[in-house]
Amino acid sequence: MHDYLTRFNWLKDNYESLIKKNNQPIQQLSGLYVRYANPVLTAAHTPLIWRYDLNPATNPYLLERFGINAVFNAGAIKFNGKYLLMARVEGTDRKSFFAVAESPNGIDHFRFWDCPVLIPSTNIPDTNIYDMRLVAHEDGWIYGIFCTERKDNSAPEGDQSAAIAQCGIARTKDFKKWERLPDLITTSPQQRNVVLHPEFVNGKYAFYTRPQDSFIEAGKGGGIGFGLADDITHAVVHKETIVDKKIYHTVYEAKNGAGPAPIKTNYGWLHLAHGVRNTAAGLRYTLYMFMTDLNDLTKVIHKPAGYFIAPEGEERLGDVSNVVFSNGWILDDDGEQLFIYYASSDTRMHVATTTLSLILDYVLHHPEDGFSSTTSVQTLQCIIEHNLAYLNQPACTTQHTITNP
Repeated sequence: MHDYLTRFNWLKDNYESLIKKNNQPIQQLSGLYVRYANPVLTAAHTPLIWRYDLNPATNPYLLERFGINAVFNAGAIKFNGKYLLMARVEGTDRKSFFAVAESPNGIDHFRFWDCPVLIPSTNIPDTNIYDMRLVAHEDGWIYGIFCTERKDNSAPEGDQSAAIAQCGIARTKDFKKWERLPDLITTSPQQRNVVLHPEFVNGKYAFYTRPQDSFIEAGKGGGIGFGLADDITHAVVHKETIVDKKIYHTVYEAKNGAGPAPIKTNYGWLHLAHGVRNTAAGLRYTLYMFMTDLNDLTKVIHKPAGYFIAPEGEERLGDVSNVVFSNGWILDDDGEQLFIYYASSDTRMHVATTTLSLILDYVLHHPEDGFSSTTSVQTLQCIIEHNLAYLNQPACTTQHTITNP
């Protein structure tokens, strides 16, 4: 019993020390946002009552009974004055489930609620569910839009990794009781990274989709799509219009997908998305931003070149390395403070803080991609010449000649 109590007190002290640790800001050179020294959620943040049988009669060695592998890809919302993350929690058995963690300030002291969320199944049970976007819709419900994964029964018998991904839909008003609605139906073979627009569009529910041909590869799926459904309780999108397409030799050349629901501003709808490119070391996921027209949601009006956030340091290491992914952000009650929650390498959750004013300046004024080395140099030259003139320095004198073969 003495050994049990020693171990129990050690576990409890370490857990409370982790939860109560203050997060320290790390200023970034870009000036766009502030990163923080510690992840806001990890596997170690999950409650002891999940992982251990605390009864010494049935677990005298106080061994872990339910292993947690990772906590990542969390939806986010401000609810009853608390900052809530609805995280993807992955057990060591590879199954994911959802659980709510709350913080008083959105930066640290996140503590999981005692019980994970039980999302009801449809008549075709999910094998795995993950990556929920939380959307407070103008119809009065809070929707959870997530990926539901089931085995592809048409695959060869020996292939146990082939799967079909679709968009699951659930809704709540208190985060305790969830109503499961039928999965979204589209004309695409598979769907990932679907997001519900927070407002009605012409009296209909609007979805940002990511059509793809197979479970992993987007294939002919051309990028981030957009479609309308008459009824959320039996949501069917008959036509998907590509809003933001994949483009060769960009950070979103292999595939891209919407992040959290867009934020409405005076200038347009602000979007955070992830882009994927292939490298010799494998796929690299980064985050980028763009803005669509207030009235025509399929029209991109501003799109800064390149990535907004890329994995750095420890963020590059994990189960699926060199990845950042976001499906949650919170614009605070003041309409200015912005919390961007992102996961790194399918392992842990982080926060970056900024303001809406900074982000709008970035989206509206950062140079756009010209899609070639030449245009990148031309953009840089314009910036250099502007700065030299401001500093009363001589202009660049580099000469350019082309010899045709």
